[in-house]
Amino acid sequence: MKVAEIIETLEKISPTVYQENYDNCGLIIGKANWDCTGILCTLDATEEVILEAKAKGCNLVVAHHPIIFGGLKKINGKSYVENAVITSIKNDIAVYAIHTNLDNVMNGVNGKIADILGLTNRKILLHKSNQLIKLFTFVPLEFGEKIRSAIFEAGGGSIGNYSECSFSAEGTGSYKANKDTKPHAGEIGKRHHEKELKIEIVFPVYLQNRIISALVAAHPYEEVAYDIVALENKFETVGSGLIAELPEALTEKVFLTQIKDTFGLRAIKHTHLLGKMVKKVAVCGGAGSFLINHALASGADFYITSDVKYHEFFDAEGKMVIADIGHWESEQFTPDLLVAVLKANFPTFAVLKSEVITNPVQYFL
Repeated sequence: MKVAEIIETLEKISPTVYQENYDNCGLIIGKANWDCTGILCTLDATEEVILEAKAKGCNLVVAHHPIIFGGLKKINGKSYVENAVITSIKNDIAVYAIHTNLDNVMNGVNGKIADILGLTNRKILLHKSNQLIKLFTFVPLEFGEKIRSAIFEAGGGSIGNYSECSFSAEGTGSYKANKDTKPHAGEIGKRHHEKELKIEIVFPVYLQNRIISALVAAHPYEEVAYDIVALENKFETVGSGLIAELPEALTEKVFLTQIKDTFGLRAIKHTHLLGKMVKKVAVCGGAGSFLINHALASGADFYITSDVKYHEFFDAEGKMVIADIGHWESEQFTPDLLVAVLKANFPTFAVLKSEVITNPVQYFL
């Protein structure tokens, strides 16, 4: 098993192209061509976690938070980041980060929170823009099914819960093959008319190179005619936060108690209770104050997130309850998600969850 194989699996469910522009996802330390001896999943790749990986025979740490977020000008052990990097390099332990790209997929961090709370009817709270494109291509009639199948195999044609979606229309194409060509049909030097299918298929932006390669490999023409068009359509499964529903409406205090018990919290920081039933719930693991207005616009009764500043609590406008449950607390189940994904794909391989509690925030009661 190579580190690259693990990375390929992770990036199928959460492509790095979905990360925010300030982020640093991907393989941070180590080489993709290393043999992998085991995987340790964690929220933070601290030095203690790196040493835990070494002790357990794992040479790949998969972390939610990137250990290197900004640039490092010196690596001399004067910070926790530098110490983690030094220890990782000395022990040949690779570190891979899957951060905001995992936040930005339906079944990622926020999907796991929704699972834990039993939320249903889930939708993305703030869709990530410019993530879909459409391919138009033109093929001889008898090659239509071959071309469609090649593009579907490469990942094209999925819309919501439907796959292999396409549209075709018949028409007539023309071309004149010049010298040094080997036309599929027609004679060199003469204009040729061919009955063709125009095929339209939608796919995510990050698959463009793979889709075009599959198209060219399957197409009978030497020069493949195609158009790529950017779409403004929402990609329904990609974006920040979730808005969902409780199976049954609860009072605010009952729901707060459920949150406290589910996440193992000592306390919850929240806005004034409004004395109404809770049905619609918005969630965003980690720092989610940027979504407060979107949660309001979605009609949420409750918004569960973390790292909300004092003045940002006022943004609830007396219309919903904001519950700040803590950054680590909101994302604590992310390593479980990573373990589940990796074990499903590599059932006979060593995939472990870190036992180190990396939460730097403590409470004096």
